[in-house]
Amino acid sequence: MTTTPFPADFLWGAASAGHQVEGQNTSSDVWLLEHVEGSIFAEKSGDACDSYHRWPDDLDLVAGLGLNSYRFSLEWARIEPEPGEFSLAALDHYRRVLEGCHARGLTPIVTFHHFVSPRWLLGAGGWEAPETAERFAAFCGRATEHLGDLIGLACTMNEPNLPDLLAVLGVAGGPRGARAHFPMFAHAAAALGVDPSTIAPFQLTSSDEAFAVKLAAHRAGRDAITAVRGDLPVGWTLANTDYHATEGAEDVVADIRARINGRYLVESRDDDFVGVQTYNRTLLGPDGRPAPVPEGALLNSTGEEIYPWALESVIREAADIAGVPVYVTENGLSTDDDTQRVAFFDEAIGCVARCLADGIDVRGYVAWTLLDNFEWIFGYGPKFGLAAVDRTTFARTPKPSAAHLGGIARANGLA
Repeated sequence: MTTTPFPADFLWGAASAGHQVEGQNTSSDVWLLEHVEGSIFAEKSGDACDSYHRWPDDLDLVAGLGLNSYRFSLEWARIEPEPGEFSLAALDHYRRVLEGCHARGLTPIVTFHHFVSPRWLLGAGGWEAPETAERFAAFCGRATEHLGDLIGLACTMNEPNLPDLLAVLGVAGGPRGARAHFPMFAHAAAALGVDPSTIAPFQLTSSDEAFAVKLAAHRAGRDAITAVRGDLPVGWTLANTDYHATEGAEDVVADIRARINGRYLVESRDDDFVGVQTYNRTLLGPDGRPAPVPEGALLNSTGEEIYPWALESVIREAADIAGVPVYVTENGLSTDDDTQRVAFFDEAIGCVARCLADGIDVRGYVAWTLLDNFEWIFGYGPKFGLAAVDRTTFARTPKPSAAHLGGIARANGLA
């Protein structure tokens, strides 16, 4: 290549999420769910990567690689540990992180909610309670008052549609009437002194009520952010998997794609952008359940299919339906073989280049993730990181794929 389709102001970044890297997020609902009897979490988050204290090291790593943006999240549970009680110390902490980004030439992409809520919100009906939209908006407004002048791009919430995908995969909390029979939910309800039917965490609740509440919260949060800083671009980030049908599953897959991807993209039309996040394709059978990996498919070290080309399909779908600028806010590969990650980045970024060459307004590529971190119910097993983390010393060791991605970023896609 002698020219690059990537615009001069294209964002090349790495992403993280507060609960997954900060550690000791003890006032949160996910911390509670990790610790109750019957938890489906493989292990507890604990100190995570200690990024709450080691964030300068993380920012040095991002900037040293040649990337120009860093995506991270605010932890609502730290900022508002009790209803209406906002912690200036926590807000000041995140302001220091934002100042650190600017000092290193990094555009901060800030997610206001990345799966994790205050423990008190879970006890108040979580993401099925209509009041949650107003409570989330109040948090967004207060955080923007303190931090908004330093934020480059604001994402209200991360992957509100993920529970819909998890339901297809058979991992979700189920309808209200069944939650008492889900041990983790039952024990969380007992700890909070509420009925199990009201336990509705963001990441595991796929009901129609949850869709309505999340949509209302997104809109209210967006309005609260722009009321403080009207020029700040605001959107949300979506888990838009590339669904493929086996023979006879075409109609089922079309319905699932419309429900999990399409309806959220329609609701993105009034936003300033949409973030798309995908890792591979999901092959489904006529019953709507995952089908076996095709014979001869590329596999990672855990036997999962490697399919970076899903990204091109997801970008095109988002641009076609939402009609707003697109950022790739997460994309990466879980593998213990870093050579696979290097090849994955080449193919995935090639997908972005083809979309740009066709005139699609893609404005950034943010890799998931900066560090090998806490991957929710799977614990510390999956390795998505550009850098390995010693679980005892917390030392960060960049992998060859980190330098490879940095080289692409330094050349703005020319390499």
